[in-house]
Amino acid sequence: MLNSATDTAEHTKNQKFFDRCARPLGLRVEQLSVPADQVASKALRMASSHSLTDILELDGSELPQFAETGGLRPLAELAVTTSGFSRGAVSLGSYRGTRYGIARAVNSLALYYDPDKLEKAGVGPPRTWRELRTAARKLTGGGSYGLAFSASPDADGVYQFLPFFWSAGGNEARLDGGEDGGGGGGRAALRLWKELVDDGSVSKAVVNWNQQDVNDQFVAGRAAMMINGPWQVPALEAQRKVDWAVASLPVPHRGTAAVAPIGGTVMTVPGSGDEGRRRNAAKILTCLNSPSNQLAWSEAVNNVPSRTAAARRYAGQNPKLAPFADLVTTARSRTARVGTRWPAVSDALAGAFQTVLTGRGSPETALRRAQRQATGGE
Repeated sequence: MLNSATDTAEHTKNQKFFDRCARPLGLRVEQLSVPADQVASKALRMASSHSLTDILELDGSELPQFAETGGLRPLAELAVTTSGFSRGAVSLGSYRGTRYGIARAVNSLALYYDPDKLEKAGVGPPRTWRELRTAARKLTGGGSYGLAFSASPDADGVYQFLPFFWSAGGNEARLDGGEDGGGGGGRAALRLWKELVDDGSVSKAVVNWNQQDVNDQFVAGRAAMMINGPWQVPALEAQRKVDWAVASLPVPHRGTAAVAPIGGTVMTVPGSGDEGRRRNAAKILTCLNSPSNQLAWSEAVNNVPSRTAAARRYAGQNPKLAPFADLVTTARSRTARVGTRWPAVSDALAGAFQTVLTGRGSPETALRRAQRQATGGE
């Protein structure tokens, strides 16, 4: 298996699950782990030399480029089922309606907050954008901002912008609206981010912060709330400086659902190699995605099971993280609408919010330019 489990603890946890599934079959799984941003290029090099591993674990956003070349076997041909999985999890591993990858756990974003600071300010966890802006203002002061998020010009910033963009109706296939609509949602999301910065409730430095920087600000007491994912839980549990809780993401208006990006990796079976090895790989994937294994793995890495029943059980056993389990039910794949165009769309979105937050353009002009960039017009 080629994956990105370079962290010693994650690598070791992975191996325990692989061994659990492989030993009854008389098999052994060997992990070849490289940094996450090198998995795709490593896989392409290995494929060109006909040495690709039996299982390839990719970030969900990278799956389309491999599926488009015909280099992956459809799960249906391997008798690997995703029945009972959340719609977002299925979409994460699909390309043009065909399932190629299976996610045993997924993640998304939510609103973390310091209960003590909110209580002192007399505010509750904000549920709407209006409440978010009001609460952020009241929570700002004494060396602490009301809210922190990542607006870096890369995948981190785009991942954090998408919940605002999508929840307002933004359309990644037509960033400026056009005939498909969605421009109003994009403009509203950009205006909200700009208003929070102009209010002084969010640091101007967010244009340089990745998601780890955001968590560092929160832990240091320099932000009362933050947008972040469940991967920050180990760091939060390891510190004693601030208390923390998790709430759902604020939405434009009451009664609307938060739409966040679904994140995580998907395990795929390359089309090359021996048919017998492919069948064995399929058996490993089926075992790894049993309800009990999904639940155990999710608890080990603070993610949410992709099976809806297992996700409900996870929420019951981990009430502090229950908002993440709720959010992944409406979460969307970044590549579902645009497929292999996602990298260009992502870069264009990053350029749009960087332009607006640094005062170099309005939401309208930034989105028009983003659409030209995303479609190769600039």
